[in-house]
Amino acid sequence: MTIALTPRRAAACALTAALLIPLAACGGGTENTGGEGQKTELTVLAAASLTDVFKTAGAAYEKAHPGTTVKFSFAGSQDLAAQVKQGAPADALVTADQKTMDGLEADTGTPTVIAKNRLVIAAGKGNPKNIKDLKDLAKGDLKVVLAAPEVPVGRYSRQVLDQQGVDVKPVSQEPNVRAVLSKVELGEADAGLVYRTDIAAADGKAEGIDIPDAQNAIAAYPAATLKVSEHSDAAAAFVKWLSGAEAQKILADAGFQKP
Repeated sequence: MTIALTPRRAAACALTAALLIPLAACGGGTENTGGEGQKTELTVLAAASLTDVFKTAGAAYEKAHPGTTVKFSFAGSQDLAAQVKQGAPADALVTADQKTMDGLEADTGTPTVIAKNRLVIAAGKGNPKNIKDLKDLAKGDLKVVLAAPEVPVGRYSRQVLDQQGVDVKPVSQEPNVRAVLSKVELGEADAGLVYRTDIAAADGKAEGIDIPDAQNAIAAYPAATLKVSEHSDAAAAFVKWLSGAEAQKILADAGFQKP
């Protein structure tokens, strides 16, 4: 059976194809065989800093829910918001800040904060520049990379730097936190500001320098279903599961804080 595409859905298909997002096919939706053989494919748009932990969480969810497949599309929260506003066919959204989620109130269900995070300074392996604190990032001979100001981690970074009166002129402004970390890992920058969990996932390729709590910012991760979802019940079940004991342990093991 051929299903006609509305102009909104056609535009969404073009957008997601251009961004190389592994979403379900736009026209026919997810296969539902019904009854005992029912299959559901959920597409979750998630902040880039959740890349590693959500792969683990997705595998755990699929094991506990036979017949359900969870596919993730990771990007900066601002890019995810743009996809949602364009009507991208997805089922749930998890951002790295409340502000981005609040701006999508017309497109989502009621959000729930599932985890929190904090910033650290990312330095090259072995910290060759001997960076000790935020003030060191203002040194003229230091190449510092930050996320762009429209990215949640970029806003958090500017917040903590401004509060401490540290004037940093970044050599580049990246579209998400993993791009910041990559620049440091590759030696293209001496330092950057990332989440604590990103350093934990760096596997020794970068070193983290803690920022005192009094100087730091707390990142909240709200999760919500999307109103365009064709699997609203399954999407709601996944979002609820993220606040449950199994998912919370997975998040905690990856270094995330309790909500």
